[in-house]
Amino acid sequence: MSSTLAGPLTDHCFTSVAHSGTPKGESITIAGVPTYLSTPQASAASAVDTVILYFSDVFGPFYINAQLVQDYYASQGFTVVGIDYFFGDPVHLHLNKPGFDRPTWRTKSVEQAKASVPKWVDGVKEMFGTNVKYCAVGFCFGAPYVFQVAATDMLSCAAVAHPTSLTEELLRASKVPLLFSCAETDSAFPATFRRQVEDILVEKKATYYFQIFSGVSHGFGTRGDPEVETERWAKEECQRGMVGWFKRFASSK
Repeated sequence: MSSTLAGPLTDHCFTSVAHSGTPKGESITIAGVPTYLSTPQASAASAVDTVILYFSDVFGPFYINAQLVQDYYASQGFTVVGIDYFFGDPVHLHLNKPGFDRPTWRTKSVEQAKASVPKWVDGVKEMFGTNVKYCAVGFCFGAPYVFQVAATDMLSCAAVAHPTSLTEELLRASKVPLLFSCAETDSAFPATFRRQVEDILVEKKATYYFQIFSGVSHGFGTRGDPEVETERWAKEECQRGMVGWFKRFASSK
């Protein structure tokens, strides 16, 4: 039986400070699922070498913060595809509505993700082929779907930040190097579970890397306040670390 390695979801999962910038990607459809596509600007006509599968938090891949993160990966030479398993209905469209039933919305969204992720992943492979390398990254809600793909032979490596809904079964099934970007304060992935994860990775002799940031809480990787130096640095260092991880394991043959 698989044990849960995640704590309860709190308001940190559903709050954000919107960042500022101009998205450079575009909206496409893959296997019937809305998708954010961001490509390296300087080499748009060049062959694709590495594709990043982006599994967003509850704010979705078209939220400005997520778009800017995906564009950052693209600026580092990666082609990025972000699945919208919310189908245009991310959580922030409802947060100011009186009587919003958050648990019902999340249950619906989980069912949509379960149904759409497998066909979307197949569609990504059909779109880009087998002569490229694939990596995956997931934030909060998106983390378990990263691990589903990490259990296949598709990926070169994977990364997650402040994950939710992680289980021992998902962790043990992973076949690829894993990066965890973690907050000091995180009820959904507290230190006790983080240490259990490390013990399992050591036991299975996995290749792994933990970033643990003090002074920040769940969501810092995409939704922290850029006006607060500690939060801004942690968010930026989280993304720099992930880019370095992708480059380490998906460098050209």
